[in-house]
Amino acid sequence: MNNYGQSPLEWAVASSDIGPLLLAATGQGLVSVAFHADGPVREKTLGQLRDRLGAEQIESASGRLAEPIRQLSAYFAGGLREFGLPLDWSLSSGFNRQVLRELATGVPYGTVVGYGDLAGRVGQPRAAQAVGIAMGSNPLPLVVPCHRVVESDGGLGGFGGGLETKRQLLALEGVLPAPLF
Repeated sequence: MNNYGQSPLEWAVASSDIGPLLLAATGQGLVSVAFHADGPVREKTLGQLRDRLGAEQIESASGRLAEPIRQLSAYFAGGLREFGLPLDWSLSSGFNRQVLRELATGVPYGTVVGYGDLAGRVGQPRAAQAVGIAMGSNPLPLVVPCHRVVESDGGLGGFGGGLETKRQLLALEGVLPAPLF
């Protein structure tokens, strides 16, 4: 028995313009999105999810991930600007969860926010570095758009999926010019 009753953790790998994405969901909603989900990354991520969620059963998707996959596909096709998915926030807590929730609701498609600005929005104006740590711990990138958080001087800042992936996502949203080739 896992912490989610009879409902096992489900996962699937979805193709995208930025490479394979591993998606995982509990009965409460989407719990994880992982970039570069080739074999080794997939196995490592599933092991971490099993440990962190206390999930004894992890199985490939039987339908719970159909809507997240559909919405991600629409996002990459340019037809979706806001995700409407139930999210399971159990992999995030405290300040990190507060920052990620603000990011999810307060930084729309096609816009960016600075680390310090986001810190101010959650009442901690001197916590820009802590916001960076929260972005690095984001279990739901893309859906909780940490790619929209940038440095105050205009630099991209960091990104768990890699800076080229961040550039691609910001170009998709019209924040940066699309590469010429």
